[in-house]
Amino acid sequence: MAHNDYQTVDVVLVGAGIMSATLAVLLKEIDPSIQLEVLEQMEAGAVESSNPWNNAGTGHAGLCELNYTPEAADGSIDIKKSVTINTQFEESKQFWAYLVEKGTFGSPKAFINPIPHLSFVRGQKGIDYLKKRFAALSVHHAFSDMEYTEDRATMAEWMPLMMPGRDPNEPIAATRVMAGTDVNFGNLTTRMLEHLGQLPDATVRCQQKVTGLQRNADGWRVSVSDLQTGAKREIQAKFVFLGAGGAALSLLQQSGIPEGKGFGGFPVSGQWLRCDNPEVVKQHQSKVYSQAAVGSPPMSVPHLDTRVVDGKTSLLFGPYAGFTTKFLKRGSYLDLPMSIRLNNIGPMLAVARDNFDLTRYLVKEVLQSDEKRLETLRGFYPQAKAEDWRLEIAGQRVQIIKKDPKKGGILQFGTELVASQDGTLAALLGASPGASVTVSIMLDLLQRCFPEQLRSEQWQAKLAEIFPAMGTVLAADAERYREVQARSNALLQLDA
Repeated sequence: MAHNDYQTVDVVLVGAGIMSATLAVLLKEIDPSIQLEVLEQMEAGAVESSNPWNNAGTGHAGLCELNYTPEAADGSIDIKKSVTINTQFEESKQFWAYLVEKGTFGSPKAFINPIPHLSFVRGQKGIDYLKKRFAALSVHHAFSDMEYTEDRATMAEWMPLMMPGRDPNEPIAATRVMAGTDVNFGNLTTRMLEHLGQLPDATVRCQQKVTGLQRNADGWRVSVSDLQTGAKREIQAKFVFLGAGGAALSLLQQSGIPEGKGFGGFPVSGQWLRCDNPEVVKQHQSKVYSQAAVGSPPMSVPHLDTRVVDGKTSLLFGPYAGFTTKFLKRGSYLDLPMSIRLNNIGPMLAVARDNFDLTRYLVKEVLQSDEKRLETLRGFYPQAKAEDWRLEIAGQRVQIIKKDPKKGGILQFGTELVASQDGTLAALLGASPGASVTVSIMLDLLQRCFPEQLRSEQWQAKLAEIFPAMGTVLAADAERYREVQARSNALLQLDA
């Protein structure tokens, strides 16, 4: 290979979605001397999972998502996950606020907007649960402004679209937090990539396919093919991040690191009903989450959302699940079969055996008629008309399958950071609440893969400037939480 085809950088990031963009910008802010390159297979960044129509755009902060507050066998409500996600989202907001304050990032209104987050339940059992959840959460400072009601007139004010035509005898209840957000992660990602493009020693290249990952004494040799010209080149990197959404699993397998063995992926595609009729849209200004149907997986929690994309407001309802063997929306039907290895076939078969409910649920969802979808929507919005709604295909979510000593394999509905022991390679697998807590995931990555640099005065000072308070402090200290949140909200124009 000609010498000029081989270049050396400190960091290579595969995939130009919210994950890689966040890590790249964070690294360059902490240490501007870092040389890095972002490689994207598609023609632009943020076209897969980060695209605004491929996700719900909820700024996940544990305010309305009922699956983050499970009910224990003794009837108590566990709020740990909600508190963690809430304070992690506050970490994300601090990072975005810092970028906005620097003045290179433009108006925050293009990527984040205030929108109330509501939880809505039907039936006495749902009411009993929501009441207990409210009691458990509202005593914590992160949720102190949560409101609860069983009063129909109040609910008609909170969610005017959802009340007309509802059975007056059906027991219903709701909670509301005014401080929720709608986030356009596509716009946010694009801004970060543009910001990177203006920095020295930072390159973002599209239509680049990673064809090989070879470990060596200096880190990794990354083989890259240009999908436009067919040209091949090699990059030597000290650190490689695989943040390619559904494609991260196959790249992790290519790397051959022992920590990646045993992982499998289970792809689930999402679908939404979308409404752009301004008459309907103006009557619903919130994100309303409910409970998943009995036997349904947590990712199937139905919600009716206000979405603000490129200045235009729409409503989304879903998600409805679909099934395909692709790991990316624009992937190949061979993605799933090609991901099967001797080291992960056991966990994958164990998951197939133990998750028959999920399989049955997916089959039912795939075969669902338009009429059936509309019926589910009418549980939220009784007067919904078919002509106002159309089906949108959302992004692919590759749920993680991992080894488990007891069961052989388990299906995990979160995100998992897999890093090599020497910290030279890391991959991010999994789905929700991914984008909302990206910054926390990347702070975790810095601890695992850049421990020495992290101890340096330069890195410590810069992190303290970007993050006035970390999540653990925010979870424990009410005064600090309010102070930091108020500052971020002001910079992100969430009060305006």
